[in-house]
Amino acid sequence: MNITATHINYYHICKRKLWLFSHHITMEHTSDTVYEGKLIGEHSYPYRSEKYTELELDGIKIDYFDAKNGIIHETKKSDSVEQAHIAQVKYYLYVLQKNGISAHKGIIEYPKLRKTEQVILTEEDTQSIENQLVEIQQILENETCPPKIQKSFCKSCSYFEFCWGD
Repeated sequence: MNITATHINYYHICKRKLWLFSHHITMEHTSDTVYEGKLIGEHSYPYRSEKYTELELDGIKIDYFDAKNGIIHETKKSDSVEQAHIAQVKYYLYVLQKNGISAHKGIIEYPKLRKTEQVILTEEDTQSIENQLVEIQQILENETCPPKIQKSFCKSCSYFEFCWGD
């Protein structure tokens, strides 16, 4: 299976969500939170698409890639900087470098916070990603769904009803 940036993101958020998603049990289409994120991504920087390119390669889809300067731009609707976002952008950098594309850093933009987070990929990160890919593959190959976890973010998850509904 081709591991995508969504797999990496979900791996850092919830192993159950990762397993469900990878087994084609998707709930994002019913989520207002996901819809709001798409709107923010599309409307926060309306002229960016004229300047940068959307790039799709080996299971990743980068919203905006500044090929001239080797910079990935990722927009997130979240009102907090999350490790899963950073891991996703590091994975973008990893995939680009594995394909011989010069990418120096990523910039995660949080319009709600009016904040940006710069992301670089280190050798240590590369090793960590390779370990994560092995762990993700093991989770996906497991016949049973990982147990649900109870975290504060569960109530805003698109899988909430699936996990916690009667």
